[in-house]
Amino acid sequence: MTNNNLTTSWGAPVGDNQNSLTAGPRGPVLIQDVHLLEKLAHFNRERVPERVVHAKGAGAHGYFEVTNDLSKYTKAAFLNTVGKRTPMFARFSTVAGELGSSDTVRDPRGFALKFYTEEGNYDLVGNNTPIFFIRDAIKFPDFIHTQKRHPQTHLKSPNAVWDFWSLSPESLHQVSILMSDRGIPATLRHMHGFGSHTFKWVNAEGQAVWVKYHFKTEQGIKNLNTELAAKLAADNPDYHTEDLFNAIDQGDFPVWKLHVQIMPLADANTYRFDPFDVTKVWSQKDYPLIEVGRMVLDRNPDNYFAEVEQATFSPGSFVPGVEASPDKMLQGRLFAYGDAHRYRVGANHNALPINCPHAKVNNNQRDGLMRPDNNGGGSVYYEPNSYGGATESPKHQPVAFEVSGQADSVAYDEADHYSQAGDLYRLLSEDERTRLVQNIVGAMTPVDKDEIKLRQIGHFYKADPEYGQRIADGLGLYVPEL
Repeated sequence: MTNNNLTTSWGAPVGDNQNSLTAGPRGPVLIQDVHLLEKLAHFNRERVPERVVHAKGAGAHGYFEVTNDLSKYTKAAFLNTVGKRTPMFARFSTVAGELGSSDTVRDPRGFALKFYTEEGNYDLVGNNTPIFFIRDAIKFPDFIHTQKRHPQTHLKSPNAVWDFWSLSPESLHQVSILMSDRGIPATLRHMHGFGSHTFKWVNAEGQAVWVKYHFKTEQGIKNLNTELAAKLAADNPDYHTEDLFNAIDQGDFPVWKLHVQIMPLADANTYRFDPFDVTKVWSQKDYPLIEVGRMVLDRNPDNYFAEVEQATFSPGSFVPGVEASPDKMLQGRLFAYGDAHRYRVGANHNALPINCPHAKVNNNQRDGLMRPDNNGGGSVYYEPNSYGGATESPKHQPVAFEVSGQADSVAYDEADHYSQAGDLYRLLSEDERTRLVQNIVGAMTPVDKDEIKLRQIGHFYKADPEYGQRIADGLGLYVPEL
């Protein structure tokens, strides 16, 4: 029998390619997981020079204004004074397409925000959906490979897309959103944005809570049907880019209102599912939305390349009062995004004007390609030192948290991939359900293996029997025995 073991790049067999190595079931992820690090690092270097994901995008400058003081939850200075405005930059993007691809494809939209706060830059790098397809970063390179081009034909591969999704049932909720009307926003202005992950907020007393971000468009939700989206893709592939630029140019500034959900720390241990699982949403009945402020985009870039293309965002760019959670997908992104920027733009990407903090930068990083500033001049370049150089600030230490358990590759203990997808289906009107089923049937029809189709039909059926049956009927197949 042929040995077909998956191996690392140095030829060693891989024991677990589905779950990162963590300290106990909840983590955090361990840096000793060299397979994860190598996999993510190699993935970041697979395209030159455009972004591996989110290559096609549009951006704009604006400001964030606080409308509700939430200092009891976070000490982040830019959130603590009603009426305070913080300058910011936003970039919206498709996920899978190349730099020259169409804006109106069915795809999630990236929703990346950079806040130039007095305590340093804070980046919130999310999507226009509150969830994602997978929940462990070790699966991300494989997932994106399925969205890219086949290595032989150089064509998109429905076989790869649906094979991966059918073997990754945690994707079902996001797949249902993607194939719904919201899979193709009418414009970048007419969609919500989400931080997607769970984050930690810490107040001035060191008390912490878990938090999720929701940016609600004040323009209202509008979507494109499949036929119009296809026509626009042919007639004007830059439709969303053009719309955003023209709206701002004409003074029709798009606005989003930020709300958050707040969960007490202890609730994470008793909630009905793992709140760090990014394939799940928290019930707003359990954790209602709390208003924070408004994001207004009011200025177009002067130069696309200098500002939009060279903009770099990392979910690891935190400010005091905002910290990471044990979300495994987030933990992987904390490494992968910064690493991608160091490769794509350079080690000094944060010194470029679009990325440079408005706060004073005072560190010992020196040299590297394309250093655009004075490289620290003749200042002290190490720490600790006896010459008045930069020193650490213990009061800004992240809040300590307990970890326990054996170091192991452990899956999330929540296996219900179906309830929330089923709830979403049942919330849709009959017309919306019909379009959802039609979109899925159209996307799955080219798949050449009935085995893959049947496996995916089974997932839809588990979410809702009607959902699965209608897709089976549309494909001329049956619901497999479960």
